[in-house]
Amino acid sequence: MTTPERNNTADSAPESLTKGPARSEPTKPDPITSGPATSGPAKSGPAKPRREKTGRTRPVKPDASCVGAVDQAREAARQTAGLMGVGEYLGHVVEADREVTHWFSCPHPGYPGWRWSVTVVRAAWAKVPTVNEVVLLPGEEALLAADWLPWADRIQGGDVAPGMLMPTPDNDPRLMPGYTGGELAADPDPAEMSQLRVVVAELGLGRERVLSPEGRGQAAARWLHGDGGPDNQMTRQAPAHCASCGYFQRLQGSLGSVFGACANQYSPSDGSVVSFDHGCGGHSDVIADEHTVELPSPVWDTITWDESGTLFD
Repeated sequence: MTTPERNNTADSAPESLTKGPARSEPTKPDPITSGPATSGPAKSGPAKPRREKTGRTRPVKPDASCVGAVDQAREAARQTAGLMGVGEYLGHVVEADREVTHWFSCPHPGYPGWRWSVTVVRAAWAKVPTVNEVVLLPGEEALLAADWLPWADRIQGGDVAPGMLMPTPDNDPRLMPGYTGGELAADPDPAEMSQLRVVVAELGLGRERVLSPEGRGQAAARWLHGDGGPDNQMTRQAPAHCASCGYFQRLQGSLGSVFGACANQYSPSDGSVVSFDHGCGGHSDVIADEHTVELPSPVWDTITWDESGTLFD
């Protein structure tokens, strides 16, 4: 009795690897996408292309069930919107296979230009799509809030109001240590730094930090470009500069070589820092011209002596 020969090739490898490419089995047609659409919206957006494994892109086919789920998307938007309401239908956008986003306007007066975005997704072999996301998004003409800025970047010169505290950072480049000891002078340790602070306080030099060269430079540039600088209409019409004015009080330190304070109560710069080449009409050398006024003759002369004596006759 003979036995059939064993097919060693079939046992060692599948038929698809030994006899050419595998045969593709027939796929079952999708009853949702293959049939006609039930009710599609009037407006539609472009479908996003889908990238295949080979690197090529192909357009995504809109899913008829997801495209036609306008009423389902509107009901989901109404449940989320509440009193804000849901307006007219604005169209849809095909996001991916079996994924569509429907757009509805927002009629609330506080959100002009905003719209409701409802994304519906249909799972594979499912007949009914489900709502994936409902969110209120701004449109092209939507009223948006200003970009948020940190408080440190939002504060401007002159914003410190009464009762407001503005902390100074430790690494402020405008300041530097004000007495011997450098940056370690403000530390509680070592002990000699604490003793140094006591000596400084007794001498009346209690400032731990003073203006650095960078801080003085920034202040000088700010004052020169301000109202107390030379480049303004008041200085151009002034009879002389502040450097020769008796009301000008020079500042101390290195800034005193360029700036001083005005002490003329009638000047608009009174109590403000002004530069040497600033000026106004209240300069101390301005002297009013004295004009003599000639009195007219009296209507009835009772001073001149009448020698004829006819007045008393």
